[in-house]
This record gives sequence, structure tokens and C-alpha cells, in this order.
Amino acid sequence: MSENKLVDYSMDLAVGVMKLCENIKGHYSVVNQLERSATSIGANIREGNSAHGKADFIAKFQIALKECYETECWLELMNKADIINDDSAKRLLHTCGTIRRMLIASINTVKNNGK
Repeated sequence: MSENKLVDYSMDLAVGVMKLCENIKGHYSVVNQLERSATSIGANIREGNSAHGKADFIAKFQIALKECYETECWLELMNKADIINDDSAKRLLHTCGTIRRMLIASINTVKNNGK
């Protein structure tokens, strides 16, 4: 793992979602939405890490947080519809929850350091 666990977790989530989606037949629009939101998390985290100031950092991390919530929504929907199994859903939702908590903590830390 690299020094930035948030980058590592987001990459693991994106890869896990992509591998999961390879085996899903049909439901292309939902699969596409899941892949887009899951891969967007890491992209926004990386953009935030090279931000041009505090406001830019917060904006990128807030986008990543929104994408995290969206990814959780699609995973829960697909699990409830029996498109993905419970083990896959639990594993990916756990990683997503870890990322979400880390993003919230990072955003709050940066916001509070400015006061």
C-alpha cells in the first residue's frame, strides 16, 4: 500500500466494481452507472490531492463523497434485485463505507483548520 490509503482504497473499490461488472449480463444502464460512480471516486480524490488551494481540495473531495454515496446506492439496488450476491455487495459496501468515512474526516479536518 502507498502512503495514501484513501487512494489505495478507492483504487481497490474501482477494480472490484469493474471485475464484478464483467460478469453481469444485461442491466447495462445500471452497470454503467455503478462503474462510472465507483471509478469517479478515485479520480476526484487524486484531483483533490493536487488541488490549487483549500477550496479546490474541499470541492473535489465533496464530489468524491457524492460519488461514494451514489456507488453505495447502486450496489444496494443491485444486491436487492439479486443481480449481485451478498458477499460481493458486503465486501464492496464495506470498502465504500471506509472511503466515505475517510473523505468526511478529511473534509472536516481541512474545513476546521481554517477557523
